Amino acid sequence: MASLETPVCDFGWKAVDFDLPGVDGRRYNIASTRGENGLLVMFICNHCPYVKAVRDRIVRDVTELREYGIGAVAIMSNDPLDYPEDSFDNMVRVAREFDFSFPYVWDETQQVAKAYGAVCTPDFFGFNDQLGLQYRGRLDASRKEAAPPGARRDLFEAMRQVAETGRGPDEQISSIGCSIKWRVE
Repeated sequence: MASLETPVCDFGWKAVDFDLPGVDGRRYNIASTRGENGLLVMFICNHCPYVKAVRDRIVRDVTELREYGIGAVAIMSNDPLDYPEDSFDNMVRVAREFDFSFPYVWDETQQVAKAYGAVCTPDFFGFNDQLGLQYRGRLDASRKEAAPPGARRDLFEAMRQVAETGRGPDEQISSIGCSIKWRVE
C-alpha cells in the first residue's frame, strides 16, 4: 500500500463537472452538490486506513460546513476488482453505517479522478462560490489513526474561511493517504 501526499493548492483552478451515480440511486454533478458559498470534493474509499480513521470527522465537518453554505460530495474512484472492499455494494453499506450526509458517488471509469489529478484517499478539493480551487490540504493531523480530540480542524477552518471570504488560507498542509488504485489498462 503506497502512501502519497497531495500537491500544493493550485489557487483558482476550476472544478471539473461530473455526472456520477450515487449510493442512493440518484446521479450527481456539480450543480446538485455545490452550496451557495462553495463545494468540497473529496476522493475517499472504503478500504484505506487513512480514510477509516476519519470517516466520523468527515461527516461532522461536512455537516457543520453546510451551515456556512458549503456543499460536499465524496467520490470513490478505486478499482474494486483489485480492492473488493471498495465495491459499490460496500459503498452503500459504508454510507449507511456512517450516516453520510453528503452524496457518495462512484467514478467507475476513473475519469473524474484523472481530471482532478487526485492522487490519494483522502484527497480534498475545496472550491469557492466561483468554483475556483482554494484548498487542497488535510482534514486534520490524523494519519492511519485519528488525531487526538481537539486537534486543529484544518479542512473545516479553511472551508469556513472560503465561505466567508472566497479565499483559502495561504498556508496548507498536504493530505496523506493510500494511493488511488488505478485500473490496469
